[in-house]
Order: sequence, then structure tokens, then C-alpha cells
Amino acid sequence: MQFKIDTKEKIVLLRLEEETLDAKMSDTFVSSLASLDELEQKNLILDLHSLQSADDAGLKAIFTVYARQYDRGLSAAVTGLNSTLTQKLSAAYPEILNIVPTESEAIDMVMMEDLERELNLDDE
Repeated sequence: MQFKIDTKEKIVLLRLEEETLDAKMSDTFVSSLASLDELEQKNLILDLHSLQSADDAGLKAIFTVYARQYDRGLSAAVTGLNSTLTQKLSAAYPEILNIVPTESEAIDMVMMEDLERELNLDDE
């Protein structure tokens, strides 16, 4: 599994460098990201611009990694998906997903959610 990681103050930007995410690779994808210590305290942006196709297991892997961040009280966003994969992921997982076209929009989105969480904590 090929990917690059760019760690910023509050964000981990993961760029998947695979064209296909199928059943064979999906377990590796989930376990590789689960072992990243940075994701336990930082928001995640999945840059999937290289991804051309994903089967049901691949879509589930993307959603699993995404949902794990929210389970930790953090944010996640998916960017760079082609239109076919955007439609497939949105149809397979109609829950609220942050799917945005560009990396800068993804950064803005997760930072806004982070700020909202901070403001809500201050109110309590």
C-alpha cells in the first residue's frame, strides 16, 4: 500500500497513491491507518486523487477510517475523488460525509469543525 503522510498542527493529510482500492487492499488500508499514532489526536484529510476505482470493500474501508476519526471526537474529510467514486461512496454511505473537491476546502472544513468543537466545549 503506497501513501504519503503530511502532518500539520491539527491535521494529518494522507495521500493514497493507489489506483484501485479493492478487497485485497482494504484491510491493509484500514490497519495501516489504525496504526498511525498521529490520527489519535489530529483531524484527517484523505486525498484520494490517485484512486480510480474501488469495490464495496474499498468503499467500506474509506468509510471505516473516516468514521473512526469521528468516534475519537475528531474530524475527517475526503477530497480528490472522481465523480464516479463520489457517487458510489455517497450512495453506499448516505450518512453525513465530508466529501469536497479540493484539499484547501477539506482543510477549511475540518478546521471549522474543530473550531465548533472548541466553542461548544467553552459553552459547557
